[in-house]
Amino acid sequence: MGDNELGVFLRVRRGEVTPAEVGLPSGARRRTPGLRRSEVAMLAGVSVEYLTRLEQGRYRHPSPQVLAALAGPLRLTAAERAHLYRLTRASAGPCSALVTDPLRTVRPGLRALLDQLEPAAAMLANQVGDVLACTSGFRRLAGPTGMLDGDPPNLNRFVFTDPRAREVYPDWAHVADEQVAALKDGPPRPDFTDWLTAMAGDEFTERADRVPGLPRPHGLLRLHHPQAGPLRLAYEMMTLPGDNGLRLVVHLPADEATTEALLGLAPLRLVAQ
Repeated sequence: MGDNELGVFLRVRRGEVTPAEVGLPSGARRRTPGLRRSEVAMLAGVSVEYLTRLEQGRYRHPSPQVLAALAGPLRLTAAERAHLYRLTRASAGPCSALVTDPLRTVRPGLRALLDQLEPAAAMLANQVGDVLACTSGFRRLAGPTGMLDGDPPNLNRFVFTDPRAREVYPDWAHVADEQVAALKDGPPRPDFTDWLTAMAGDEFTERADRVPGLPRPHGLLRLHHPQAGPLRLAYEMMTLPGDNGLRLVVHLPADEATTEALLGLAPLRLVAQ
C-alpha cells in the first residue's frame, strides 16, 4: 500500500463532490470534476496551504476538529468519517497491540446464519479476501468460475492473478478497484499486500495508490458464468465489526433472466471451509 492513504482519501473524495452539492456555482472553466482545493479549504475554515500539506502527505496528524470541518464539504458519511479518523491514527505508525491477524475461522452462529440464507449466494470473507464459509448457492455460482480454487479460496488472488477473472468479470477494472478498497478498509496487511505486489505488479500497486478505502456496500455485479452465461447480480455487503471486520456478502438476481439462469445451475453440496 502507499504511505499516504490519508492524502489519497482526501483527494479522491474532493474529486467526487460537485460544486452544486455544497452550494457553489459550477462555473465554466473547471478543468477537472469535483471541488477545487481552495473551495474545500474555504468551506472547512482551513488554509489552502494546510489542506495541500494534508493531501501531499507532508502533514498527517490533523486534529479531530479539523477532521470534522473537512467532513462537511467532502460530504462524508458516518462510515467515511470513521475511516478518515482511522487513517489519521494509522499515519502515526503501526500499533502491534491494535493490529491482529485476519480472522481465519467462523463462529457457529454465523454458519447458522448462512444456512438460513439458502438458496441465496452468500459468503463470509475476511479483510484480505479469504472466503471462510459460503452457502451452497454461492458454490453453484462461484465454483465453476474458478473463484473458489485454493485453500482457502481468496478473492484477491482470483481477481489479480487468475486469467479467468477477466473473462468472468466484464467490468474487471471496477471489481479490482473494489477489492483494493476492501483490503484497505482496516489495519495494514503488509505481508499480503507485498505478495500481491509481487504477483500482480502495476495492476495492484496503481490501485493501491489511487483507490481509497471503503468498498461500496451495495451495487450491481455483472458476471459471465461459464455455464449460465451473462448474469446481473445485485449484492449487499455488511461488515461485522464484532468479528474482526468479517464481511457478509449476499448476491441476488437483478433480473428475471438471471433468476432463470441460476435455477439451471447444477446443485452442489455445501462443503465447510
